[in-house]
Amino acid sequence: MSAARGLSCIGAIAANTVRESIRSKLLYGLLFFAVLLIGGGAVVASLSYVEGHRILQDVGLGAVRLFGVAIAILVGINLIHREVDRRTVYTILSKPLSRGEFLIGKFLGLTLTIWMQMAIMGVAFVAVSLATGAPLGVPHALFFLLSGVELALIVGIATFFSAFTTPVLAAFFTTGVWMVGHATRELRDIGARSESAPLEHATWLLHRILPDLESFNFASEAAHLLPVTASDWMLPIVYGAGYLTLVLFAAVAVFERRDMR
Repeated sequence: MSAARGLSCIGAIAANTVRESIRSKLLYGLLFFAVLLIGGGAVVASLSYVEGHRILQDVGLGAVRLFGVAIAILVGINLIHREVDRRTVYTILSKPLSRGEFLIGKFLGLTLTIWMQMAIMGVAFVAVSLATGAPLGVPHALFFLLSGVELALIVGIATFFSAFTTPVLAAFFTTGVWMVGHATRELRDIGARSESAPLEHATWLLHRILPDLESFNFASEAAHLLPVTASDWMLPIVYGAGYLTLVLFAAVAVFERRDMR
């Protein structure tokens, strides 16, 4: 009965978060420019005499990734602050609802919102590709699947930072993790090639601690329709789910100890 009550509370918070998020003008602004850039890829591709389809898809897939992350960060950083600032968090937590259930509900609601935006951008991308005759295949579906996992992880990281800091710092930290997370492999390789043992150890540790977000990047495979195996996409999903679980545990632990005054 207690587990059912907890799931019901989390579901209610998630549904309310979705309703609040879809009212955000910022979200619609970013989504508009994303769709505009996806469509603009056809114009850019038409200016090239060679590899027009690849250019169109590079632009479109890049727009999906960039604006998806922008929406996740800019909407996610206010996940907790908005409720605290409006004092509504006190009313919510006065009910039979734990802080952890509140936080998980907020995370799930925002993740569902981000996935809906991803679906809209996916429909726009497919429509433009079909209209211009650009090829589509399984790697494109895997691109959107793994991008969805990456965005859920970014939302989780934004949730973690929102649990104890201001929106500005949460945006700064989350953006930093996203940028470095896509470069940890290169940093690790640079450290391995260096003659400095401390540098090699530091870059190896950085690669282990921070999320390896490049493992979710299937843009190249999609744009070139490269062959992929089951392990190519299943292992990143397992990795993302495990890392996200750790991040959410840390976020709940921090939020449980946060002073709301």
